[in-house]
Amino acid sequence: EVRLVESGGGSVQTGGSLTLSCVVSGYTCRSCCMGWFRQAPGEELEGVAFIDSIGYTSYTDSAEGRFTISNDNDKNTLYLQMNNLKPEDTAKYYCAAVSYSRIIGGSCARGFTQWGQGTQVTVSS
Repeated sequence: EVRLVESGGGSVQTGGSLTLSCVVSGYTCRSCCMGWFRQAPGEELEGVAFIDSIGYTSYTDSAEGRFTISNDNDKNTLYLQMNNLKPEDTAKYYCAAVSYSRIIGGSCARGFTQWGQGTQVTVSS
């Protein structure tokens, strides 16, 4: 069974930090491209950050300079370090993965095939 399990969400105040983790099991992601997405209530799903198999990363404007995406292939884990959090970062965060894809045009070129269930991040002012 393929599983992507996010953790690390929580409630913080403005300016705080959180590190999200996404553990992948039951899935061998070859030439993997992975990403973090978020969705706030009433809003569309929004890409946040992406990383591909050669370590190239891409961030959306809202994440640039505050968030850092990384992965640990030995632990099959994707991370998102989030600093200087703002109330507008409040959302449910999801990780996603797709094989045989590179970052092109700011995101993984192929559509994501594997998704986690999400972890909630709430930032209070």
